Amino acid sequence: MKPFDWTTGYPTVRMPIFGRNMVSTSHALAAQAGIRMLWQGGNAVDAAIATAAAKTITEPCSNGLGSDAFCILWDGRQLHGLNASGGAPAAWTPDYFTRKYGAAERPPMRGWDSVTVPGAVAAWVALSERFGRLPFADLLQPAIAIAERGYLAPVVVQQKWAAAAKVADLMRQPGFAETFLPHGRAPHVGERVTLPGIARALRAIAETKGRAFYEGEIAEAMARHAAAHGGAMNVADLAAFRPEWVTPTAKDYRGYTLHEIPPNGQGIAAQIALGILESFDLAGLAPDGPEAQHLQIEAMKLAFADTYRYVADAHSMELTPEAMLDPGYLASRAKLIDPRRAQVFGAGNPVRGGTIYLTTADESGMMVSFIQSNFMGFGSGVVVPEWGLSLQNRGYGFVLDAASPNVVAPGKRPFHTIIPGFLTKDGAPVMSFGVMGGNMQPQGHVQTLVRMIDHGQNPQAACDAPRWRFNAGLEINAEAAMPAATLQGLVERGHRVDVIEDSYQDFGAGQFIWRMGDPGTEGYVGASDPRRDGQVSVW
Repeated sequence: MKPFDWTTGYPTVRMPIFGRNMVSTSHALAAQAGIRMLWQGGNAVDAAIATAAAKTITEPCSNGLGSDAFCILWDGRQLHGLNASGGAPAAWTPDYFTRKYGAAERPPMRGWDSVTVPGAVAAWVALSERFGRLPFADLLQPAIAIAERGYLAPVVVQQKWAAAAKVADLMRQPGFAETFLPHGRAPHVGERVTLPGIARALRAIAETKGRAFYEGEIAEAMARHAAAHGGAMNVADLAAFRPEWVTPTAKDYRGYTLHEIPPNGQGIAAQIALGILESFDLAGLAPDGPEAQHLQIEAMKLAFADTYRYVADAHSMELTPEAMLDPGYLASRAKLIDPRRAQVFGAGNPVRGGTIYLTTADESGMMVSFIQSNFMGFGSGVVVPEWGLSLQNRGYGFVLDAASPNVVAPGKRPFHTIIPGFLTKDGAPVMSFGVMGGNMQPQGHVQTLVRMIDHGQNPQAACDAPRWRFNAGLEINAEAAMPAATLQGLVERGHRVDVIEDSYQDFGAGQFIWRMGDPGTEGYVGASDPRRDGQVSVW
């Protein structure tokens, strides 16, 4: 067990939570859905699926049945990765978009022409078939009950929902207002929310083990809706989709190993940044001081420069992940960092995301790191109303430049922002974790891991600590809770710092489960981000 400092803390109402069976996510009802599966004799995979299904109801401003998903899990003996991000419809080519939209640089941000095949439902089915213990239909029952009986809108979700109601291009999308603004507005905090269309879809998914979504009545409804509103998605596109089992990439850091899903996701950015930071003695610096924060910011800039240049669908990349993570190469990149001066390393200006993350663990030792997302809040804005089905806009991650490895093509996966994380030590599981929020995700992985590994902060303290977010050039955002001396030190080094209050969107939200020893005896310690409405639930 790592000797954490259990007294180090930041202003928060949360404490580390201990238990032998655990679910951590950003809504209490969803966490309890997962715990219910563990009570019924299920395992961590069953709990993760039930939690993920409930999240489509309790946080529709970030995910839904039309989301994509990724997962890393420890089955008790080894790690497995699952890439359930969908590909482009067969009709999508650069010419398809230039004919419709002229000289655009990428597909549109909203509407059917931003929707790739949704993968989340297929991820649930694949996980259940390979690792689950309970019947698949049982796992969706808590979510169905929440959707039908309703729940009261929580504080943070309501803020995001209300902000979306002011976005004109969302309001113009077919089915959006009908489903998510039934009173002509977002729900108020504490107002009852019911989503009967999603409940109906969940029942069909449960009864058919997902086939209704990809081959049956839901797939047919999606195809009709797409055809009626200018989209290219059809039943053949949906029926052809299969999630892919993958081997997570690995990068050592201070005796631990960080595992991420390999490209098309951006998890490699966190691994690159940590590989660069190994050249610096962060443990000898104050965890909240400007020196440590500056080094992490500069390492992230270098990581993003390579990630945005090279990461795409794995079959289209010019470099392998192994080449990008080569220790000699990363040591040479570290030499570019000036401890006294902020620099521009050429990273792009990333868009911001809308995502949910959850992690589960059980007393047998199974641990699950799972993430699903609509991207950019409500995603495409397109909703198939009779099913309450909101669809992601991951197609916006493609470009139309034929010279780019991320150019759109039929069946191809776009660049993805969502990344589950997993930490091991000497081949044994240590922590399942993730941090939501667009390009904040690898930045959150790096900042929290540095706090835990280099500075010995416990997972809840590392989660609570003030964060920064690199945007582009010399521009960063910083949370208002960051010490004034640190902010001044960053400004003196040339960072252009914008201190802001919007924690939900700009600084992400993390969930963490750290293994304390034998899972059946010592169990785990969990943390849940105070920037969201969630909690750690234990049994």
